[in-house]
Amino acid sequence: MKFIDNISLGTWLVIALTLGLAPFVPEPHVWEKLKMLSAGTLSRPIDIFDILLHGTPWIMLALKLVRMGLLQRRA
Repeated sequence: MKFIDNISLGTWLVIALTLGLAPFVPEPHVWEKLKMLSAGTLSRPIDIFDILLHGTPWIMLALKLVRMGLLQRRA
């Protein structure tokens, strides 16, 4: 968890907005893969890799926000 704490919120935000949403046109990859997941068509290995690659920055950003909230409550 130190890894998440040592990187600033701004950096996580930039990573999530760039890698997490790339490519931007015609629609962000993570959005396309989430739609496939909800439709039950996310089955090819490349699609699973894509959702992991493009979803990880968003998960890390969420973890950073949760950690910041928990650490602020303790102080």
